[in-house]
Amino acid sequence: SFGVTSTMAEESPLLLSLVEEFVSGQQDSKAKEAAKGVKDGQFTMLQLVEALGGSLTSSQPHTRARGVQLLSEVLQENYADLTGREVEVLIAFYENRLKDHHVVTPPVLRGLQALTKCTALPPGSAVSMLRSVFQDVHVQSLMLTERGCVYNMLINLMETREAELKGLGADFVFGFVQSMDGERDPRNLLLAFQIANNIILGGYSLGKFTEELFEVTSCYFPIDFTPPPNDPHGITKEELILALRAVLTGTPSFAEFLLPLIIEKMDSDIQSAKLDSLQTLAACGSKYDHRHLAEFLQGLWTSLRREVFQTSSEKIESAALTALTALTSCLSRSVVNSDSEDTLITLLDLVLTDCKHHLCEPDLKLVWPSAKLLQAACSASNRASHIITAAVMPSLIEQYNSRTQCSHRRTLLEVVQRFIKSVKTNTSSDTDESVLSAYRAALCSMVFSALSESNSSLQITATTVLTSLIQHKGLLLDSDVGLAVDHLTRLLLTEEDESVSSAVVECAGALAELHPAAFITKLIPKLKEEMFSDPRENSEMNSHHAMRQRCLSALAAVSLQPSVVFESTPVLLQVLSSAHTDGARFSVDEVVLACRSLQRIAEQVQDTEETGRCFHDNIIPRLLSLALQAALQNEGSSGHRSPLTEEVFLSALVPVISTSCSRLQPKLAGQTAARAVSLFLDGDVSFLPDNSFPSHIQLLTKQQEESWSRSQLVCLLMACVCSLPRSVEVPQMERLLFQLEELSCSCSHLLSYTSAAKCFAGLINKRPLGNSLDDLIQRTMKRVCSELDCTSSPVRIQAFTLMTWVAKALLLRYHPLFSLLTDKLFSLLDDPDLGPMAADSFSLLMSDSADVLNRGCHADVRIMYRQRFFSENSAKLVQGFNAAPQEKKSNYLKALSNIVNELPKQVQVSELPALLSLILEALTCPDQSVQLSTLSCLEPVLMNPPQVLIQQLEALVSRLLALLCSPAMKIRIASVRCIHALSQFPVHEVPQTSSLL
Repeated sequence: SFGVTSTMAEESPLLLSLVEEFVSGQQDSKAKEAAKGVKDGQFTMLQLVEALGGSLTSSQPHTRARGVQLLSEVLQENYADLTGREVEVLIAFYENRLKDHHVVTPPVLRGLQALTKCTALPPGSAVSMLRSVFQDVHVQSLMLTERGCVYNMLINLMETREAELKGLGADFVFGFVQSMDGERDPRNLLLAFQIANNIILGGYSLGKFTEELFEVTSCYFPIDFTPPPNDPHGITKEELILALRAVLTGTPSFAEFLLPLIIEKMDSDIQSAKLDSLQTLAACGSKYDHRHLAEFLQGLWTSLRREVFQTSSEKIESAALTALTALTSCLSRSVVNSDSEDTLITLLDLVLTDCKHHLCEPDLKLVWPSAKLLQAACSASNRASHIITAAVMPSLIEQYNSRTQCSHRRTLLEVVQRFIKSVKTNTSSDTDESVLSAYRAALCSMVFSALSESNSSLQITATTVLTSLIQHKGLLLDSDVGLAVDHLTRLLLTEEDESVSSAVVECAGALAELHPAAFITKLIPKLKEEMFSDPRENSEMNSHHAMRQRCLSALAAVSLQPSVVFESTPVLLQVLSSAHTDGARFSVDEVVLACRSLQRIAEQVQDTEETGRCFHDNIIPRLLSLALQAALQNEGSSGHRSPLTEEVFLSALVPVISTSCSRLQPKLAGQTAARAVSLFLDGDVSFLPDNSFPSHIQLLTKQQEESWSRSQLVCLLMACVCSLPRSVEVPQMERLLFQLEELSCSCSHLLSYTSAAKCFAGLINKRPLGNSLDDLIQRTMKRVCSELDCTSSPVRIQAFTLMTWVAKALLLRYHPLFSLLTDKLFSLLDDPDLGPMAADSFSLLMSDSADVLNRGCHADVRIMYRQRFFSENSAKLVQGFNAAPQEKKSNYLKALSNIVNELPKQVQVSELPALLSLILEALTCPDQSVQLSTLSCLEPVLMNPPQVLIQQLEALVSRLLALLCSPAMKIRIASVRCIHALSQFPVHEVPQTSSLL
């Protein structure tokens, strides 16, 4: 009893009213008002108890239950403010009420759960509450929510009163076991598994109830749960599996019960049960030692072997191999006493006995399962690697040497390669010999023998073996590396099979990273010699060209270390120089490949000061010099035209310079900027090698028509200055921008004015915010608009190009004046001449640019700029489409298609329904690019269609069926995919389309 009196209750008529309306009037909302009253200080918990006096002592169980419910709901909102004395009294009250009628129990448990969260919980009260619950409540007879209350009570008290609960000893575990025994709801199971895991990890005494705790949790293993559709709780089967696995594998005390259970469940016909069992076994490896596993090794091995030998699932096979690795690793860690059995030897003997003999049968199907099992054990530890390798490697080497059939030798070589890869390298000491040291000579002999064969499959496998051998530090001798390089060089120069040459190039790259010296002295000089030799007869031209392609690729692949780069890049530069001086010696394709190799080197080489200086002092000036020489020679010659003036070459050269400049250290980057600007503005050629240029070369001023070869070099200026970090100051910026604007708006050469516009935009993108930038943009737009608004202007296309690139530069950085340019772009969709170009320009705005205005060039690119552009401008497109004359509507559809096609798929799915009418129109647009991009956007939406689309299915299906007859294969394929997605809809959603199909 709380000593209830009527005096204080009479002092709070509001409280009496709330109690009456809740208990008798069944108005649940009054509980919130009462809780707010306590929180606001209108009345206290004690006053509430006194006001509830009659309800709590009523002879009617349901009235008592309502009274306790009100108290508990108010307590849930106010438990933090209770004093120690109040908590003590409330606990005594609730414990007493647990003996009351069963209808009172649910609100009592909710009250007790609230009290477990009190910071003022008196000592001993945690034990007292749990004893009462364990003794007076049969948890599994309660409803779901009340069972959850009990579990949450345990979780709360384990977090804050661990020492008290441990004082209960094994009784606490027994009480929990009784509470969860028979639990079926997945929400409560997650809570129960959490408690069981806390018991194990927290070091609670299991006592004689170890098996009971295992039984009450393991009865759910393996988890068989499929969440209902549209499950609001979001509980997944994976969550339950992981929570239960943490319990079952949490303590070695469960080993004697769990391992037989796993063996039993691995024999199941249900794939998910097998997989769960294997993954659980693998998880045991980190918690157990040899004492826990020894008794069950034979049974475990038999099951694992079966799952690999007879598997029908890659997942099951992979899980079995992982489990074997985990077991082997566990046994390898165990400390073995002189009087105990070495369980690692026991397990490996089982594996070797059942698998080793199959390796001698390379034409039978059990070779690979056996090899995989042996490799799984081998990869577990250094000790296991020694044992397995010593047992199988001599046999494999002997088999390889005795076999003559290429297919058998290839199989054996592949098995060897996997063993080499699986051997555990000992990282504890650099002086320790590799496990493979004893077999080094024999393995090298195998590899070099296979590389000398004419069989392409054998050669490719040999390169993978060599790549694996390289990874074992200190294994190969210098003589081995030299011989390997000789073989690789020979194959590069003679082997025309693309798959072989590709494998050789990849292997050479891996070897050169660790052994650069051999490539500097052997491979690079030999490749150079052969590349610069002339074919003896015309019939050899094609093979000679293919050889050069392989050599160029190999030069890039091996150039990872600075020392190699210093030797390989001069060869590539010499290719370009030779092509310039003698156009017949190297083709345009070979020149482009040389550029691509230089670009790859710039991307992959180690970022050191010496490599940066190499590019700054040698490579970039040399490239600029060659391009300028070619341009000037082209102007003064009516005959021979250097391949270095071709647009395809300059397009390949731009990323070489751009990548190089983007990786320069700040000081070198600043010097590069100054040099490039001085060259293009003032004709300063002093830093260029082979300096025989005329003085005062003009590169950015308006040229005569025949000077296009010089003006197009502005693309190289773009590569230099637009790829530098934003922190690097570009000198003479105002003058440079003025000249670029002039060139872009007056030059008639496409590459020249486009590159000038891109360079202008790249610089604009990085300029700091302020009046200076705003004035520049507005001045440029004034000039651009004056040309665009004059339909007879000869430079409308040039002005449009400049505006589009500036618009992209501003869009990427969210500049406020961006809308000024986009509004102009939208207006041009109705232009009779520029309308189609304006529609295409939206693709440029939304897509990534390869050579400028990208993150690799340090451009100012904000996140989600595409989504922002779409959200701000989609309505304008729809309005423009509705207002446009029929002949101009296709421009709007193409613009929309170009915008939507670049949006992330999840944005497309959420936004397309609002644009459905335009999407349907786009499918009938005669422009095939519009049709294709619209179909590609539509397919993911059909996977989870919104209601508005289902309502338009008839119109959609008729358009898709029409596109099945398109002359374009890609459109027909995309249409079929969309129709396939429609076929997955529920039948009741597509009745009206049956007549169309």
